[in-house]
Amino acid sequence: MTSKKNNKAVKMDQESEEGNIEYKLKLIDPTATRFVHLVTQMKFRLQEGLGEAIYEIGIEDNGYPKGLTERELKSSIKTLKKMAKELNASVTVLREREGEKGKIAEVLVRKLAEEDFLEIRIAVAGNVDSGKSTLVGVLTRGNLDNGRGLARVNVFRHKHEVETGRTSSVSQQILGFNSKGEIVNYNQIGNQSWTRIIEESSKVLTFIDLGGHEKYLKTTLFGLTGHKPDYVLLVVGANMGIVGMTKEHLGIALALKVPIIVVITKVDICPEHILKQTIDNLTKLLKIPGSNKIPIIARNDDDVIVSAKNLVSGRIAPIFLVSNVTGENLDLLRKFLNLIPAYRNWEEFFDKPVEFHIDETFSVTGVGTVVAGTLISGAVTIDDILLLGPDDFGEFKEVKVKSIQSKRLPVRRVVAGKTATFALRRIPRDSIRKGMVLLDNDLQPTAIKEFEAEVIILYHSTTIHVNYQAVIHCGPIRQTAKLVEMDKEVIRTGDNATVKFRFLYSPEFLKVGQQIIFREGRTKGIGKITKVFTE
Repeated sequence: MTSKKNNKAVKMDQESEEGNIEYKLKLIDPTATRFVHLVTQMKFRLQEGLGEAIYEIGIEDNGYPKGLTERELKSSIKTLKKMAKELNASVTVLREREGEKGKIAEVLVRKLAEEDFLEIRIAVAGNVDSGKSTLVGVLTRGNLDNGRGLARVNVFRHKHEVETGRTSSVSQQILGFNSKGEIVNYNQIGNQSWTRIIEESSKVLTFIDLGGHEKYLKTTLFGLTGHKPDYVLLVVGANMGIVGMTKEHLGIALALKVPIIVVITKVDICPEHILKQTIDNLTKLLKIPGSNKIPIIARNDDDVIVSAKNLVSGRIAPIFLVSNVTGENLDLLRKFLNLIPAYRNWEEFFDKPVEFHIDETFSVTGVGTVVAGTLISGAVTIDDILLLGPDDFGEFKEVKVKSIQSKRLPVRRVVAGKTATFALRRIPRDSIRKGMVLLDNDLQPTAIKEFEAEVIILYHSTTIHVNYQAVIHCGPIRQTAKLVEMDKEVIRTGDNATVKFRFLYSPEFLKVGQQIIFREGRTKGIGKITKVFTE
């Protein structure tokens, strides 16, 4: 991924002591002591990036792009490879540029495939018929679409989805990259095995494909809140432009403070002036107050690298113009996906008490009841005894984890940040619902029927009074609640208020600080839980 010769490097910000980016002027024949220090430093940078680091060779600590001679650069990269080998990592040169007095190289260092691979979750949202499922199908299968929806068939879960061409449920597909940045999926002939993809990958992207139709909004909201995505990939049809559900999904992503990637599809069949109009409308939408994004249209490798390095800040919104039929710019999107960093540092949650959010249940012949979800904190091992609840009466009961799978691969242990399925002993499936949790015994949890939150009304056509009812989305929880108290007589669009909600049906497991989204018809609001009330 080498950029053009005339691409001269500019002065960068001073090197940060934190994060996964390291500046090195040169790495030529270090002494044994110095080499040990360099390896330790690389280990820290890899830990900061959860298995990935970017080295800027030829740049001083203050960000001055001095550059090196061809021979010095070659020797420095050779040393970098030796350092990486010590840590079971590989090195890939992303691009070379001209510095003030020589050459500069930007190098990706990535840990080789291990059982504890780096997983990044991307929620794919956007209006109906914008090409979300087709894009996921093309990226994960490697074959272009035929223009009539061939690529999306493997992504759908239900027969009616294949017949209508519309996603109505939350489906997941994976894309694996090895340590050199090559896509593992494409090496497999015929049916793709998740097991083989995971075994050969250093980094796995999970695409959470969400429904785009308005009637499936509750499912889309559940996917965005319950699956804890690192990023939202907003798909816009070039010929369709910015429509109601595009704004809806963008608003939800902004409310949840999840970084956004935009992909404009169908550029091959869109007239030039319509495409320009779509891009103009999109950039205006991303720049408005409340969004405050800097749109970057990715037209070359440099745009891709700059966007990937700055994505976590949440300030930028990279835009890709692609065609799933001709393959236009899909390579740029793949390079970008290979480089995007992990959004959350889950390692700090490894030693905390277990908290597992259930978002789906199954009954598997010969296995029994299986629950699927995301491990928010702690680590779970086979034969662990956890608390399951709350049930309809607010009770928690002890359950034993019989077996564990992560990405369809049997494992003995999973840690915070991973999605997994647990087989539970002697628990009937009908006693478990979405929104329940598995918790560490030490937590002594309490079920909550009432809670207080600070909210802001994003949209409501009239005024909201006490006794108003709305559906609350909080993590995997989706339940109707009644507004029983508020610190104002009425609230309208744009108002802030402190309100008290009461769930109408079952008590839930809630914590102070959790984010909520509530909706009823076209009404939308967001908030943060400030107090919970135990009965």
